[in-house]
Amino acid sequence: MKIVKPQNLNIGKLTKNLLKNLNSETDINYSIFENEEYNNINLYQIEFKNCKFNNISIQKGILEKTTFIDVIFEYCNFSNTEFSENSFIRCRFNNCKISGSNFIENRFHNVSFIETNASYINLYMSSIENIMFQNTGLQNSYFQENKLKNVCFNNVNLVYTRFLKTSLKVQ
Repeated sequence: MKIVKPQNLNIGKLTKNLLKNLNSETDINYSIFENEEYNNINLYQIEFKNCKFNNISIQKGILEKTTFIDVIFEYCNFSNTEFSENSFIRCRFNNCKISGSNFIENRFHNVSFIETNASYINLYMSSIENIMFQNTGLQNSYFQENKLKNVCFNNVNLVYTRFLKTSLKVQ
């Protein structure tokens, strides 16, 4: 399966930015966020385009109605974070930890999860298309009432993962 990777991302030309400086309903383009740590941070209705998140830790946070287009997440920790009504388009999670996170009514399109700890995640009523999970732990996770299309599980731990009201029909 071919997953379209993040586009137009020239790492050398990204501007350093801080998550704590962002306001709601903001568009962020060509920025890099590095080495930040937050507990209980709330990000609402922000659009990130052509960005990179490197070594970012957001635990027990809330990200709502936020859009990520052409974004790379590396070595990030989003454990126990609430992702509600977000869109992830052409994104890559590499060596991240999203364990215990809730993804409620999210849209995932052309997203890769590579060597990511995604145990105990809850994907609820999400649209999931052209997704690759590679060398990723999904044990004890829930896929509930999702629309799946072109999803690849390559060397993935699915022990105790539940698919509820989610069709696994191969088309």
